[in-house]
Amino acid sequence: MNRCFIGIDTSNYTTSCAACDERGTVIANIRVPLPVKEGERGLRQSDAVFAHVRNLPLAMAELRGVLRGRQAVAVGVSERPRRAEGSYMPCFLAGVAAAESFAAPAALPVFRFAHQEGHIRAALYSAGAERLLDRPFVAFHVSGGTTEVLSVSPRPVGFNAETVGGSADLHAGQAIDRVGVMMGLSFPCGKEMERLSAQNTGKIPSPRVSVEGTTCHFSGLENLAAKLWSETRDPALVSAFVMEFTAKTLERMTAGADERFPDAPIVYAGGVMSNRLLQSRLSRRANTYFAEPAFSADNAAGIALLCKRAYEKGETP
Repeated sequence: MNRCFIGIDTSNYTTSCAACDERGTVIANIRVPLPVKEGERGLRQSDAVFAHVRNLPLAMAELRGVLRGRQAVAVGVSERPRRAEGSYMPCFLAGVAAAESFAAPAALPVFRFAHQEGHIRAALYSAGAERLLDRPFVAFHVSGGTTEVLSVSPRPVGFNAETVGGSADLHAGQAIDRVGVMMGLSFPCGKEMERLSAQNTGKIPSPRVSVEGTTCHFSGLENLAAKLWSETRDPALVSAFVMEFTAKTLERMTAGADERFPDAPIVYAGGVMSNRLLQSRLSRRANTYFAEPAFSADNAAGIALLCKRAYEKGETP
């Protein structure tokens, strides 16, 4: 039987659904960005939920076309941001409703996970590091809504992720988007700023970053970039400065993680980590893993893979 496993994720940025086959190969990874009005820097939760309700039928119809001739045997869904007490965002309710509705007619089991677990699982898959599924490692989850350093250990299905560092104020992607919107770029701004930074020919001011161990501050980036923009009106230079500040901050946080967890594998996940400049800087360290862009940003592929593992281990939803 040509069976498959479904994953659904409804973050504050993207509607996504995915599927993997019995061999653990991702055969569909459909992502629909949520619309953000020009000049705005994100979405209210009510607007995100509404956007997911509109997007999900279209995304699921596309998934159905990919799965023609296959039989879905279980559904996975992200129900909250992270596996922690009190972790909650309304936008994930849309995905839970879609998963339960998809599963109900055929009485399929529905396995619930945290969004962060899906990010980590997708990164391991994309980076060819699935050997880490059953051993401890360190993960950086760096996105518009999260900048965290995690001590990750395996659970029977999914991961225990203890927060051991991160940003004390703005998240990395949040700071990047604020600067990009200030310069008139469309949200989210990371990809365009990466492109602009590659075009820079000016001298990049040396950033003074704020890092202590694995804890950092990104609020200074917004202020420094705003000052540089007012002085130069050079989007390429400002973008290059933002990328240099982010790279230097993550390098120092990585050094802090190495002091606490010597020789541990480090996995970088989250949308910010799809940036090739950041990857090239951080990959100088051995035993380091990055996901491809399609598996770095918000996606449901990791949820589908976690669903497969839960089903095959005989877990109870």
